[in-house]
Amino acid sequence: MVIEYLTFVIDPVELAAWLPIEEQTWSRFLERQPGFVSKQMWVERDRPNEVHAVITWQDDASWQAIAQDELAAVDQSMGAWWRDATCRVFDVVRDC
Repeated sequence: MVIEYLTFVIDPVELAAWLPIEEQTWSRFLERQPGFVSKQMWVERDRPNEVHAVITWQDDASWQAIAQDELAAVDQSMGAWWRDATCRVFDVVRDC
């Protein structure tokens, strides 16, 4: 399994409005992708302006198979709510 770990900077005042838009846009898109396993959204207690999307994929090939133009279209559909993210990738070496 592969973990896609995205970090967004979101004003805590906007979080309650941003989360449902992000869910309706990105989560629904990801759920239709082969190899998608799950997605969680995390907020750091000591950094409430950092929101982390933790996305689990069956394998790297499934994640990388999504066409860049599809990803760009989903980004665009976020409209004014689009936020840039930093991405880190983790390989699951043991699932306990």
